Amino acid sequence: MLYLRRAGERGKANFGWLDSRHTFSFGHYYDPKHMGISALRVINDDTVAPGAGFDTHGHRDMEIISYVLSGAIAHKDSMGNQFVVPAGEVQRMTAGTGITHSEYNYSDSEPLKFLQIWIIPNQRSLIPGYQQKAIVQSGKLTPLVTPDGHDGSLTVHQDASIFRLQLKAGESENLDATRGIGYLHVIEGTARANQQALGAGDGLGALDEPLQLRAGEQGITALWFDLPRDIG
Repeated sequence: MLYLRRAGERGKANFGWLDSRHTFSFGHYYDPKHMGISALRVINDDTVAPGAGFDTHGHRDMEIISYVLSGAIAHKDSMGNQFVVPAGEVQRMTAGTGITHSEYNYSDSEPLKFLQIWIIPNQRSLIPGYQQKAIVQSGKLTPLVTPDGHDGSLTVHQDASIFRLQLKAGESENLDATRGIGYLHVIEGTARANQQALGAGDGLGALDEPLQLRAGEQGITALWFDLPRDIG
């Protein structure tokens, strides 16, 4: 069974300093048909104006992953972490028992664009934690976040993995979620998957069905989520 989520049908929020697209219900956007898939609760496609950002705010019991597409995030949190997260790097924050943080566009002249991803953890009241890393692409599928941190990936407190998929024009890849539920989020480029044409911002979920993906003329960069049936 397939779940198609078109870029243009996502929720929208524009506050001037922030232009965001919500794949799943978030904030003031609510749609009972789009509440997440398996442990994947949030994919927000955020563009932040120069010098602007999210003031200090709190989270609990969530794995929060930031994937920077262009620009850089200035991150500061209540654990004492104060880092810049540039394009190409991945950040994971375990909110656990409670954490506060702020996220700002590091640049005063260029916009920041990043994906904010929330994964529901398989345990509550975890000790808050933080990881950040640049992960170089190795082959078509490169693990970014995994339960055990294999191959240099960040760790997540859930039986879920996130991979970066990169295909050149005309290349193909069969995506089969080992845990039973998969979700593909297109960052840039085009492709066809199981007769569906996909472009930037589109998403395609699959339950017990592999995706046969072929990249279009521009190639494709995407995130592939391998998700559990039981989120714990």
